[in-house]
Amino acid sequence: MDPRKLLQLASIIEQGSLAKAAKILLVSQPALTKSMDRLEAELGMTLLQRGPAGIIPTAAGELIYAHARQIKDEMESAQGQIRANAGTDRTITLGTLPTLGSNVIPRAVGRWRLQHPDTLIRVVERVQVELLLGLLRCKFNFIVGQTEFFDIFPDGLKQRVLFRDRLRVYARADHPLFKLEAATLADLAQYPWVCPMVGWAQRNVLEKIMAAEGIKVPAQLVECGSVDFAKSLVESSEHLALLPSHSVSDDSHGGAIKPLPIVLPVMKRDIAVIFRERAPLDQASKDLITHIEALGADLSSGQC
Repeated sequence: MDPRKLLQLASIIEQGSLAKAAKILLVSQPALTKSMDRLEAELGMTLLQRGPAGIIPTAAGELIYAHARQIKDEMESAQGQIRANAGTDRTITLGTLPTLGSNVIPRAVGRWRLQHPDTLIRVVERVQVELLLGLLRCKFNFIVGQTEFFDIFPDGLKQRVLFRDRLRVYARADHPLFKLEAATLADLAQYPWVCPMVGWAQRNVLEKIMAAEGIKVPAQLVECGSVDFAKSLVESSEHLALLPSHSVSDDSHGGAIKPLPIVLPVMKRDIAVIFRERAPLDQASKDLITHIEALGADLSSGQC
């Protein structure tokens, strides 16, 4: 498929009109019509049809549009990066896990800002797979995520461990489980849990722990991608959550929620900075990573 035709298809669907799309694309309407006829002929299927509200995609057109939209987004992202790099102001785009974005990264940025008051920074939260893909596509200068996520580390990327992250099971301070002399995983399974979506790291750890003990994953689950939501739900109910210790350090010290005295080896993971091998980090990025490393180590050990 010709990428140019795919971009034209995307514009037609988004505008709902051949005439409007042709105007935006700076081509004549007959030329655009001919281009779409050729695309449909190449694929052997109808992609566009005329409806009461204008041009609309067929089912096949919707499928092709989903991919065309990704190409268009990538091109727009590249244009934005080129414009940003061409300017006089330095911009750092950091990708990170949501759990790190709840405490470690904000604190590190606050300290880093004192050193670099004129540098623009963008912080984007994504799951690990999306972080790595974004880094490979040059959407991030570097990312902060977990190691040992793949058996084979992606080519062209390098990583350096910053600190050891500890996952703990958290409950509100007056939760009935704290009254037990020695709570077991079976006891924990009797209560509702708030968990990340299926496929997220903490969810995989929880399922692995339960399966090792022959325990079914609790039936009462709330799935979410927000650490703040999870902490609020744990604090206000009998829900339990498996969270990194650094993400709830303030709450632990304040007494709102506390970790249960259950610690397993599988509940530890390394957090690393990951960057492109051919794109060396500048001093501003290195300074930010230094703060992330120090704060992550302190918060994970309970010193902050």
